[in-house]
Amino acid sequence: MKIEIITIGDELLIGQITDTNAAWMARELTAEGFAVGAITTVGDAADDLLNAINHAFSRADILLLTGGVGPTRDDRTKETLCNYFGCGLILNNEVLQHVENLFSRRGITLNPLTRDQALVPELATVITNSVGTAPLLWFRKGEQLLVSMPGVPGEMRTAMREEIIPRLKRQFQVNSYLRRDYLVTGYSESALASHLALFEDQLPAPFSLAYLPSYGGILLRISAWGEEHASAMDLQGCELRRLLGNNCITEGNKKAEELLGELLCGKQLNLSTAESCTGGYIAHLITSIPGASSWYMGSVIAYDNSVKKKLLKVKNETIETYGVVSREVAEQMVMGVATATETSCAIAVTGIMGPEGGTKEKPVGTVWIATLYREEIITRKYNVGNNRAQNIDRTAGIAILQLIRMMQEDSFS
Repeated sequence: MKIEIITIGDELLIGQITDTNAAWMARELTAEGFAVGAITTVGDAADDLLNAINHAFSRADILLLTGGVGPTRDDRTKETLCNYFGCGLILNNEVLQHVENLFSRRGITLNPLTRDQALVPELATVITNSVGTAPLLWFRKGEQLLVSMPGVPGEMRTAMREEIIPRLKRQFQVNSYLRRDYLVTGYSESALASHLALFEDQLPAPFSLAYLPSYGGILLRISAWGEEHASAMDLQGCELRRLLGNNCITEGNKKAEELLGELLCGKQLNLSTAESCTGGYIAHLITSIPGASSWYMGSVIAYDNSVKKKLLKVKNETIETYGVVSREVAEQMVMGVATATETSCAIAVTGIMGPEGGTKEKPVGTVWIATLYREEIITRKYNVGNNRAQNIDRTAGIAILQLIRMMQEDSFS
């Protein structure tokens, strides 16, 4: 049972908005046992959508569409679907009542364009959108199926979770998708592939191994379709963990910052951060984890050297002698924030994110990361690249993983 996802909107094609809908839908569908065969993005032009639907129906059993169902003139999906299925629009009183109630609760006057949300293709099964005005449209084409949903991420996700996936599971037989995820550090992608070459060659059908580079490490995923392979999955997972040893820092779909929190809680320790080049992004990642307030004390964003000196007690002569992007400054930063916040663990980063500011000796992407764990400090130099946004993301991830490795190695010793 193959599914194709079609996301609609000129704003996606020109890069004004990133298509997060397709990735989210693919993850949810795969977890529920559905195979996504293709993802297509088209603009608002009716002919482009008609061509995409025709092509998708030639290779998929189920089409899931998002976008183009709003109240404005560039939202043409409903009319295009009427053209495709050979039907007209009719007023649906249940949808109209739902829209009127939504506007009434919000204290907003219903306008004619929004009222038109209650016009639906007469051949569609209409499903109420519980959090928005545009209804969900369910079409049958013989044994095939097309479902149209809003492109607003919150509305689409609610529709998928509450209506679409449950209905699909009732109507179609699905095959369980089995997977194990492992976050691995200490290897380049090619070195890890070489290390696991024999394991990969001996993997029985239908198992597969995927390498997914992430910040500071590689996410390994072993997967197979079919619940009957559950026992074999456990055996393959055990062998993979044996081969990875301490280089596997976590198993499962767990974020590094979440694992760091669990380690700190387990050891009854707390954490602070001192950030220069990342501008608070490490603190953002950490505080995105529920319950972080029980182990995270806070951060000093020391972007300017004066803040490093005043709040983190970095010595002026250290900066003048070694430069602000140096081992010595990173170590004084980590000690300074740990002392100021009275924490047993700390992270400090200083670097050049670019696109300007690099030199021959310290090119763009040069980063020094210092991590403090109890009385020990580890300081390492990295080169994270030349793209500013990616450099910030990578630096934050590497810094968190560096502290995790310190804490895990202490546990292993």
